[in-house]
Amino acid sequence: MEAILSSNLKSGDIQALFVGNVLGDFSEGQGMVQSFAADEIGAKNIPASRFEGACASGTMAIRDAFMWVASGFYDMVIAGGVDTTSKMGTALGTRTFAMFTDGHYEYPSGLTFPGAFGMLTHQYSAKYNIPLARLKHQMALVSVQSHKYGQHNQLGQLRNEITIEDVLNSAMVTSPLQLYDCCPFSDGAAAVVLASEEMAKKLTDKPVYITGIGQASSGRFSSQKEFLPRLRARELSVKQAYDMAGIGPEEVDLCELHDCFSIASIIAAESLGFAEFGHGGELWEKGDADISGRIPINMSGGLKSKGHPIGATGASQVCDIVRQMRGTVEPQRQVDDVRIGLTDTLGGDGIICNLILKRGW
Repeated sequence: MEAILSSNLKSGDIQALFVGNVLGDFSEGQGMVQSFAADEIGAKNIPASRFEGACASGTMAIRDAFMWVASGFYDMVIAGGVDTTSKMGTALGTRTFAMFTDGHYEYPSGLTFPGAFGMLTHQYSAKYNIPLARLKHQMALVSVQSHKYGQHNQLGQLRNEITIEDVLNSAMVTSPLQLYDCCPFSDGAAAVVLASEEMAKKLTDKPVYITGIGQASSGRFSSQKEFLPRLRARELSVKQAYDMAGIGPEEVDLCELHDCFSIASIIAAESLGFAEFGHGGELWEKGDADISGRIPINMSGGLKSKGHPIGATGASQVCDIVRQMRGTVEPQRQVDDVRIGLTDTLGGDGIICNLILKRGW
């Protein structure tokens, strides 16, 4: 409703709804949320679609909504995502998250996502010949920066500043990942209104345009062995988005990337083109990923501090970049003159979705 009302619309103006939702059947006992969501907000009888791509679900919903509007079929739609996970507790939450690894081979082997990214951390260290102690320090810098800005995010979950020592002294989850290397389970929702260019100009004097979209997928981790710790699907997806927008990574002013674990930030930054492979951690060592750096990353606090509400995560990334462009976020985390933003969302073993947003004024 905030998205609709802040767009100077009424529920009856919405022609279709696209919603990402992953764990509703487990956490809420509700498998089909989309039609009830449309009815509850007063958008009676409109087409409503649910998207499930693990953590990338909300971004997928926005990507598809964009294509429907860009095609001319709809002029005004709403897209986003929602999930509640905290009520499940750690054990059931971990079990349900593990469903988004491969259920035939990976899960029976005991693989959970902390385990997967723990293995990627060891592999990264070995492949790029980076001592694990240095890599762990780089990863700690990622978490510290996320909390540095996330503490000011009024919508954030973990709003406390932490130190490198806090990270390195936190409980071991799965070697070498410690508690403060990991994002939390989160409850949350986010939505955006997408309109045709003509309609958008009537509704706001500060339109934000989606100028590039990308999506790619890959199989279980064992099928990705030629590329790991790189996630090849991310490179393919973001290239689609860059090519469509007609830009390169050097033109991005702000990035919200998928930092489910601190190592994930480093791996993602490289595949998005912000650093050479094996050198992603240097972005945080040198301050290049900081608020006044070459490419500010996760000024929302990222998944680590802001939280990770699964189906809503990708939509929350879009919301935060739009607010950065419009200068309406908290001043402690406001980046100067954001014209082009990139979102990056990873779902499960390998659904990647990227969006490029451009300021329209």
